[in-house]
Amino acid sequence: MGTYDWKTASEKQWDGMAESWNSRSIGMWESGSRKDIVPFIKEFIPAGSTICDLGCGSGVGSLKLAEAGYSVTGIDLSEEMLEKARQNTSEGQCVFVKGNLAECGRPENSFDAVMAINSIEWSNSPYESLKEVTRILKPGGFACIGILGPTAGPRINSFQRLYGEEVLCNTIMPWELERLAGKNGWEKIGEFGVYKKAAEQLSLGSLPLELKQALSFMWVFMFEVPETA
Repeated sequence: MGTYDWKTASEKQWDGMAESWNSRSIGMWESGSRKDIVPFIKEFIPAGSTICDLGCGSGVGSLKLAEAGYSVTGIDLSEEMLEKARQNTSEGQCVFVKGNLAECGRPENSFDAVMAINSIEWSNSPYESLKEVTRILKPGGFACIGILGPTAGPRINSFQRLYGEEVLCNTIMPWELERLAGKNGWEKIGEFGVYKKAAEQLSLGSLPLELKQALSFMWVFMFEVPETA
């Protein structure tokens, strides 16, 4: 029996999805589930800061950050995704390089901030990915991380792990990510939820945080990495 190669399997999957993902991603960042992420980032991170878009896919989010005045480096393990990213941006707007979340290949203390949207769970070790984020951030840097909420359909990609199989998507709950971040010495300084239309009809403001997270399609955190982390 051959050894499962997560990196190769993941790269193959995303290479094959590059075309369809690109068109979906534009809609998500323009008017869908990701439309409020860059405005959220602007609340905490000043324009001109260096941001690593970790798991950048076809680069639509990287472009939005660049248009907001940030200096952006996008990292992805799929060469096909990176090619789409280069096509989606003008020369000099962003830098795109190949790497994975646990070993992105950037020097220590390279960035003022990291954005990782629905990518931490698409790694073979979310914990190792968070450690890598800490490594590449400057002391006092920021990490904006969005993960699939409990109501997100894509979580089905993790189901086969219950049979002991290796999976490409290792989903975690919002409260689990917050705990992992705390173990890494990070401090949560902001958060918001994205919901399906049915949940938006509820009086979410009256619910405790754990119930809001339980109803979410995606949960977006802003963490600060203390200088002593």
